[in-house]
Amino acid sequence: MKFSDELTEKLLVTANKIATQKHMCAIKNAFTALIPVIITGSFCTLITNVVCATEGNGISLGKLPGMQWLSMFTDWFNAANYATLNFFTVAAVVLIGLELGKLNKMQGFMPGIIALCSFVSCLPSFVEITNEGAVIQVANVIGKDYTASRGLFLGIVIALVSVEIYTKLVTSEVMKINMPDSVPGNVSNSFNVLFPSMVTILICALFNFVTTKFIGMSLYSIIYTFLQTPLEKVMQGLPGLLILMFVSQAFWSIGIHGNQIIKPVRDPLLNAAILANTDMVAQGIQDISKLNIINMSFWDTYMSLGGSGCTLGLVIAILLLSKREDYRAIAKLETAPAIFEINEPMIFGLPIVLNPLLVVPFILTPLVTGTFAYFMTKIGFAGVCVYAMPWTTPPILSAWLSTGGSIGAIVTQIICIVMAVLIYAPFVLLANKAQDTQQ
Repeated sequence: MKFSDELTEKLLVTANKIATQKHMCAIKNAFTALIPVIITGSFCTLITNVVCATEGNGISLGKLPGMQWLSMFTDWFNAANYATLNFFTVAAVVLIGLELGKLNKMQGFMPGIIALCSFVSCLPSFVEITNEGAVIQVANVIGKDYTASRGLFLGIVIALVSVEIYTKLVTSEVMKINMPDSVPGNVSNSFNVLFPSMVTILICALFNFVTTKFIGMSLYSIIYTFLQTPLEKVMQGLPGLLILMFVSQAFWSIGIHGNQIIKPVRDPLLNAAILANTDMVAQGIQDISKLNIINMSFWDTYMSLGGSGCTLGLVIAILLLSKREDYRAIAKLETAPAIFEINEPMIFGLPIVLNPLLVVPFILTPLVTGTFAYFMTKIGFAGVCVYAMPWTTPPILSAWLSTGGSIGAIVTQIICIVMAVLIYAPFVLLANKAQDTQQ
């Protein structure tokens, strides 16, 4: 067996294990379902800043003469933003619980409810505020830090652990309460899971209680300090981003949906980053040193132009340089989908998959465009991506929307498209020669 065949087989086995691992599937499915919530919250913040705002440094319709009346809608959009982005972790916990419950063959909504109750039981029930130099503790409230993006990893961990505990207790039937046949089914089911539910929530609450009392740190502090923050730092560094993209492209190259493979790792980190940016912008923070350059919108805006592998560049290169009728036919068919970041016709039609000639630029191009865009953002030429958007948003519009109207971002994205064309062009010319040789 050739080395390439052995590598392909190992990648296929690895991909299958990742794709079928139930905890990864639960996280992936939950974040896919939450896309509308993320985009709604970002859209509301965008409207507040570019339409309703009458003060600040940014460009806004409300600052134009006679348009100050638009500020009356600020509270409307702020309310929707608060309900979505500031409770994003709560929604994620419930959905992860439900998804894992389905995979564990638990019927009904109890896994999602158990996950949420267990998560809340691990949160401090007070916040501290500073008023005129004095620290005041406000009791019986849950801070935004816990329900927004900062509490995301704690929510994921608690949702997975609590549902697994609950599942084992229910399936063991040790705590099952047998009710007479005359009792309605819904009442009987509630009593069947009464003690498993109670024990699960108490275990999670006890674990947080013990860590707080004996370690002096809550579960939130431990997970945020030792898990979430280090992972975010890795992903906010260019090497971490490029490694993640390389892994995705490598899987795509053998016919496996690379984004789906890395989704359970990528989405919590990059979505948390874009949510944090949106929240900071809503608070009036524009300092690039405080914003997350690398986030989900950055990935879509600069590293997925035309779809995975930045194949919009390949489409343009083929239309300009290719003499192969099969390539040109597929490129013409792909032109419209590529505008909306859909590129399966190219990946499986040319094909790019298992094609030694096109796999190299397919892997290389997003690494180059991502690196270029990162440094252009770092030096302040391109605005930071601060708003989430649908991944199908066309180029130019995506750069404008995700950055809140940065012309530098639009220019950077155009340069990235040109770079993609230049990277793919030599390989398109080689494909021409390959066909001539075969003839």
